[in-house]
Amino acid sequence: MAVTQQEIESRLWDAADELRVAMPEAQYSSVVFPLMFWKYLSDTWEHQHQEFLADNEGLDYSAEEAREIEYRDYQSFEIPFIHPGTVQERRASWSSILATITQSGLGQRVRASLQAIETANPDKFSRLFGSMSWTSEEVLSAEVLAAVMQAMDRTPKMHEGNMSHDVLGGAYEYLLKRFSDGSGTRAGQFFTPREVVELIVEVLDPKGYESVYDPTCGSGGMLIASANLLKAHGGRGYTLSLNGQEAVPDTAGVARMNLFMHNLTQFKVEVGDTLKDPRFKKPDGSVAQFDVIVANPPYSLKWKPWTNDPRTIGGTAPAKSADWAFVQHMIASMDPKKGRAGVVLPHGVLFRGGEEGAIRRRVLDDDLLEAVIGLPANLFYNTTIPTCVLVFRAPGTKAPERQGGVLFIDASTRFTKATNRNILTDADIANVVTAYHSTFDADGHPVDHDGGLAARFTPLPEIVVNGYDLNIGRYIKHAAAEQEDLGTLIDAYNVARAERQKAEQRMLAVLASAGIEGFDE
Repeated sequence: MAVTQQEIESRLWDAADELRVAMPEAQYSSVVFPLMFWKYLSDTWEHQHQEFLADNEGLDYSAEEAREIEYRDYQSFEIPFIHPGTVQERRASWSSILATITQSGLGQRVRASLQAIETANPDKFSRLFGSMSWTSEEVLSAEVLAAVMQAMDRTPKMHEGNMSHDVLGGAYEYLLKRFSDGSGTRAGQFFTPREVVELIVEVLDPKGYESVYDPTCGSGGMLIASANLLKAHGGRGYTLSLNGQEAVPDTAGVARMNLFMHNLTQFKVEVGDTLKDPRFKKPDGSVAQFDVIVANPPYSLKWKPWTNDPRTIGGTAPAKSADWAFVQHMIASMDPKKGRAGVVLPHGVLFRGGEEGAIRRRVLDDDLLEAVIGLPANLFYNTTIPTCVLVFRAPGTKAPERQGGVLFIDASTRFTKATNRNILTDADIANVVTAYHSTFDADGHPVDHDGGLAARFTPLPEIVVNGYDLNIGRYIKHAAAEQEDLGTLIDAYNVARAERQKAEQRMLAVLASAGIEGFDE
């Protein structure tokens, strides 16, 4: 009997809820996801093992021959033995350890099992399960760990003979969202709301056999959405080459598990700081290039600016904010023939001056920015500020009608209020995508779009006149009041104030050098 989405989601949440006595909800994922994936691997391995035994019943194979046939024709990974050849020998499987759940040292046995699986499958599962600090009795008592495992064991067998990967992947995403809804700012480090991901992926439109890259991949949602969209459009999502880098090792493990749960195996997730140590490189040491690049990087991250880095197109982003550094990295990572990139960032990147203004000017002069899409406030779990999507194209690859200008789309009022945040509906996403693909008249207004969204294609000379300021309100007038919340206004005020002070200092210096004194504020 097929397992329903609701059934597995409910039972998995019951397992997670056993942790309520031991830790805050924000930490549930570090325990639940490794256990869930371990059970999935074990159930899948045992299902394939039973098929092997049934198909080869009565055949006289040696142990070596049987193992070779099983792992050649049936198994795609190994669940090894722990302490082989000793009286403590047991397979590193869920059911094997569950049988010893009343014995002391449960956390140690779970940890040994997960480490054995990583070691036996270095190409697939290296560092998959993260730090596993929760296996320590001091972090999670054996009683609570046993309760979680017993509750999770009440879920149906988690293999493709019992449930589709759509159901399995959906259950994983359900837990991601559930943890995010209840954990506040911490969730934003690894989870981007589904609808924001879908919007970016719809705009970039990955094609079969293309490469997709997320330099701040979190739980891997943007990579998975790329494959899902291709599948929804009649393509084969598994043909995509999926690549991601994530700074937090445990979160990178969540991403790897997430991809496997969605039956996506053509992926590579690396651990490291993308700005400091990009892990995807060409043989000559330059950053690797991809067809599609998607990202929701940490906003206004303090960082150590580059020195003599080839990614510094237009200058170096200031230490107080790495927003434009992430953009520069994405631009350097675009394939020169068909590369395109979409990134979510705060509105400050549109108008801040100084080093960021210089970078923005170079990007616009090189005609790399294709579109600015203003999003509603309070879409994200870790911030209430309004954000925007910036869409870039590799040099010279914009469509002829999009060259020499930027498309502005205002979606700031298109949202539905939910319990903890605003959401974009499927209709909202569809309207933005339709506006993005519209054609525009001589004044830059859409001629074939009536979805209720304000949009305008603005030629570069008009943007230059405005000092390379990309604030949406300059080009779609009614958007100004709707998209500027208090945080954005304060940010703009601080920038303007700093610029005024610099100008006054230069003026006073010139006056002083001319012998004119007596001026003050």
